[in-house]
Amino acid sequence: MKQLRMLVSLSVLLTMLVILLGAYTRLTDAGLGCPDWPGCYGFLQVPHADEHVALAEARFPARPLEHHKAWNEMVHRYFAGTLGLAIAAIFLLGWRLQRKVTLLPTLLFALVLFQAALGMWTVTLNLFPLVVMGHLLGGFSLLTLLMIYRWQLSQQHARTLPAEAVSSATLSAQATQPDAVSPALARAGWLVLLILLLQIALGGWTSANYAAMACAELPVCQAGWSQQLNFSEAFDLHLGHSNYEYGVMSQQARQTIHISHRFGAVLTLLAVGWFAWRLWQGKAATGMHRLPLLLAGLLLLQFTLGVLNIWWQLPLANAVAHNFVAANLLMCLTLICVQLQQRRP
Repeated sequence: MKQLRMLVSLSVLLTMLVILLGAYTRLTDAGLGCPDWPGCYGFLQVPHADEHVALAEARFPARPLEHHKAWNEMVHRYFAGTLGLAIAAIFLLGWRLQRKVTLLPTLLFALVLFQAALGMWTVTLNLFPLVVMGHLLGGFSLLTLLMIYRWQLSQQHARTLPAEAVSSATLSAQATQPDAVSPALARAGWLVLLILLLQIALGGWTSANYAAMACAELPVCQAGWSQQLNFSEAFDLHLGHSNYEYGVMSQQARQTIHISHRFGAVLTLLAVGWFAWRLWQGKAATGMHRLPLLLAGLLLLQFTLGVLNIWWQLPLANAVAHNFVAANLLMCLTLICVQLQQRRP
């Protein structure tokens, strides 16, 4: 069981790295740095020799080789492939230890396979926005499920420890921990989680449609923005285009997406902030002391990074951080909801 816990912990860290690399790849416009999949211009690595470069460009004459973009894409694929192998190992090791198929390892294995398919479709469908957004959500979901599984394994390990191996501090915490929490608080948590998920999906839609800088002013947008809203185009799939790189929507549609994301950010700030406050108020009842503070800290950091994206005109490091903190915010809130659900009467 110790090996499984270590492997899951390593996979959590690896997933965080893959999320960072994925955001960096997308934000450097390297999503089609290699126009084929899983290789790059027909090679297993970025071609460098002159004859290989000539062959690569002969294979894909419409997309000349840009080495920096190709390497961004391939490094992301290498680490994503390693993560896939790690999750496959989690599935197999979990089955061997428990002699049965369990939910979370199976779900993780199925999700990483689907995530690989989304990575392929991202390239073969030339950055189709729905697939790009789904790929981002898939990465966030992997991180969240891995962390929940790691927490479950820790709970199982704690239950198997002999009494003399448990510290007095742990025993004291267990003695004061309640048997149940308010069902209303648990239901509120799932509602707030839904709001956060919708906001993250909207952020993914904003990025996939190149709308991150459609509004370059604060607090809302350029003058006359309310007369330029176009929701029907903004949330249309725009099927049938041969290439979606750099977007296919009008400026008005991109502004609509961007403004929707901004208003969603305010709603998310209020909803998650209220929930974190309720958790902190009821920390004696829920047994949670650090998680509400972590949730509030991630929320404020994420909102600040979003504002700075506009203020500083989408600097690369800030935009990557905005993506990464969103993943951790989702992970933290989901873990809280799972713990609350477990303690319901």
